[in-house]
Amino acid sequence: MPFEVFDKRMAPLAKAPSVTVQKRGIFSINKTAHKLIGEAETVELLFDKDEQIIAMRPSSEPHAYTLRPQSERNTGQAILSATAFTQYFDIDTKMSRRYTPYEQDGMLCIDLKGPSVEVRGNRAKREESDDSDDPDGM
Repeated sequence: MPFEVFDKRMAPLAKAPSVTVQKRGIFSINKTAHKLIGEAETVELLFDKDEQIIAMRPSSEPHAYTLRPQSERNTGQAILSATAFTQYFDIDTKMSRRYTPYEQDGMLCIDLKGPSVEVRGNRAKREESDDSDDPDGM
C-alpha cells in the first residue's frame, strides 16, 4: 500500500473551550470559549470570592473590558487585559494557567479551584534551560 501524505487541513480539530490566565493578568480566550458568550466584543468581569470563580458577562457598559483579537491572522483567539481586576481581587498570576471554562446564565465562568494546566511559553522554557546549562559542568 502506498504512503499517503497527511495535510493537517484535512482533519478539523475539535477544540474544547479554554481560557488561559497569563502572568500579569492577561486572559487569552480561545474561539470555542468566546462563542459560549456570543463572541462578545466587550465584557464585564465579575468575581465570586467564596467560590473563587471569575465570570465574563457580555456588556456594553462604560466599565466593560474590550476583547481584542490576539493576532492579525484572525486565529479566533481573543485577549483581555485584566491586570487591575486580578490585582484588586488578589488573583494569583505568578504562573500562567489554562482552565476549561463553562457557560452559566450567559456568562463565561472560570473556576480557579478547578483543574488547570500550567502553561509555559517558549521564552520560559529557554530561560529554564539556560539556567540549567552550567558552564563549569557542575
